Amino acid sequence: MFNCSKCPGYCCSYPLIRLTKRDVGRLAKHFGLSFKKARAKFTIQTWEAKYAMRRKADKIFGRMCQFFDTEKRCCTIYKARPEICRSYPGGRCGYYDFLSSERRSQNDENHIATTWNK
Repeated sequence: MFNCSKCPGYCCSYPLIRLTKRDVGRLAKHFGLSFKKARAKFTIQTWEAKYAMRRKADKIFGRMCQFFDTEKRCCTIYKARPEICRSYPGGRCGYYDFLSSERRSQNDENHIATTWNK
């Protein structure tokens, strides 16, 4: 199993991080806001999802979840994180698979396929 603390935040960079109404409520409670204010502050509506996480700039992946600390490379709302984050990867982690493949092809078990650690 992959240790997520060693990841630069691959899953947090997905173009769409779907939220449920319950997720927005959890964020509202965490920040002491009304549901309406939390929805306006933390989400956007797309044709794909009624509630989607707002994103911000990131030097590694381009765009990232607004609650991801881009310097420490970790979640800043871990206890209030959305259900999709709580259940991830739900099977296999795409970043782990990518990193494993790179390490096999480079024949180097410590190979890092990103500039994150440089």
